[in-house]
Amino acid sequence: MAGKPAKWRKRALEILLFALFVVGIRTWQQRDMPSGPAPSLEGTTLEGGRYELPSHPARPVLVHFWATWCPICRTDQGTIDSIAHDYPETITVAMQSGSRDQVMKHLKDANLGFRVVNDPAGSISHSWGVNAVPASFIISPDGKIRFIEVGYTTEIGLRIRLWLAAL
Repeated sequence: MAGKPAKWRKRALEILLFALFVVGIRTWQQRDMPSGPAPSLEGTTLEGGRYELPSHPARPVLVHFWATWCPICRTDQGTIDSIAHDYPETITVAMQSGSRDQVMKHLKDANLGFRVVNDPAGSISHSWGVNAVPASFIISPDGKIRFIEVGYTTEIGLRIRLWLAAL
């Protein structure tokens, strides 16, 4: 019996250390990312239309940075496509993924329909402090960044954050 409390204390310490490790990694990944009002985001979509992130959107907006060369981005591109279907305000930024034609080919091959602003030089990504992809920002109707996720995230997680940003 005397060994059980010590075993639970050891397990609790392991969980605490793991949580601190995860928080430390997330803090490091988000070190250059903005908070507060969303930076401007302007560009031309792959279809040739002009895009400008509204300063006060009617609904929360998912701003998703990704790359054609990113294996993790490939695992969540279906999630982003599904969310963009329900949240047409969603905008994605293809970071350093090549020419317009190369990005369009990637979307066609993967049967994706979300809206994309190409960022071949990485200037938009840089202005948003994005150093790693995928990176997702949830912008609330007041124009502020409400949530930031770097790395893979689940569809339900993004949908809950979009819902919370609307409150």
